Amino acid sequence: MTRDPLLDMSPTTLETAEGEARDLLAGAKANLGFVPNMYTYMANLPGVLSGYLSTYKDFRETTGFTPAEQETVFLTISRVNGCTYCTAAHSMIADKKSGVPADSLAALRDGGDLPDAKLDAVAKFTEAMVVSRGNPGKDAVDAFLAAGYEEKQVLGIVLAIACKTFSNYVNPLAGTPVDDVFGPYKVA
Repeated sequence: MTRDPLLDMSPTTLETAEGEARDLLAGAKANLGFVPNMYTYMANLPGVLSGYLSTYKDFRETTGFTPAEQETVFLTISRVNGCTYCTAAHSMIADKKSGVPADSLAALRDGGDLPDAKLDAVAKFTEAMVVSRGNPGKDAVDAFLAAGYEEKQVLGIVLAIACKTFSNYVNPLAGTPVDDVFGPYKVA
């Protein structure tokens, strides 16, 4: 479902972009094979797209989370923030690329308990961080660490929230349509 945009914002396409925006969009096309709709709205202020891409890359490469744990984090943040675009995109990545089991993916999308204890601990802590705006309480931190995660991974959740803040906030403002590649994973 695409929401009505809150801003009358036009996308900046590869054909209309200039300077840094053009470079960022061209890089996305080279890396992904297409330019996601979300990027075209972020490119209206290149610092937003650059910030998103930088925090996304850093989260993927530096936090020590497995690909399935990474998607658990991104999906949890996107679901809690109500971002239907990101929920669809990360559901596809979880299913096709990151190895999130189907039952865990269904639970993530519904906000339920995950059958995998480690993924469930990641999802619960991530949700606690988002809902509490970074102040989940000592019990939540201790439970996350007791599940086998490290202190740096607590900061990794902060990094993921920063990343998803760019996308989860821009998409409702722009009314970003879900790309066809993510279409089968649209939230009803």
